[in-house]
Amino acid sequence: MIVPALTGFSASAAFILAIGPQNTFILRQGLARSHVFPLALFCALSDAILITAGVAGFGVIVEMFPSLPTIMTWGGAAFLFAYGALRFRAVWINQYAIEIAGKPVGLWAALATCAAFTWLNPHVYLDTIVLLGAISTEFTMVSQKVAFALGAMLPSFLFFFGLGYGARLLAPVMQSARAWRVLDVLIGLLMWALAIKLLS
Repeated sequence: MIVPALTGFSASAAFILAIGPQNTFILRQGLARSHVFPLALFCALSDAILITAGVAGFGVIVEMFPSLPTIMTWGGAAFLFAYGALRFRAVWINQYAIEIAGKPVGLWAALATCAAFTWLNPHVYLDTIVLLGAISTEFTMVSQKVAFALGAMLPSFLFFFGLGYGARLLAPVMQSARAWRVLDVLIGLLMWALAIKLLS
């Protein structure tokens, strides 16, 4: 069972380390020390659900509904454009006093945003369901598939909790409005670049 688990772990780790909207959102929340645990847990559990679906052969649903990838692409791109615009708006109006003071946004609002970044991002389905699902097919026994899935889930838990709580190490640097503006400009540009990439 070690080989399937290590295969799942290494493949999943390679995918999750790529920077994306979900990762930058967790980083931003970690810097603000706002709802880090529930958000990191939500992301990790979401990945676990998708990985389980991929290993179990969820790709059949995509074959049944061929328009699903297109719908997901346009929905994800629209959300990324909107969130990027919100970050540029924050830079424009320069209202960072609340974030610098550390006052958290509402938990449900943060979870809703995190859910959109997770479930409206077509890349997460490509990585978890399609690619990891395809890699898992080299293992035929049920016990091997379970080991592969568990191994693939572990990097998500390590990464999101590490990113969320590790962001606090940058907190001293992020005590100025200028630092938050720079971060938001970078996040906004990344969101729009990802949206354009999705549409292309």
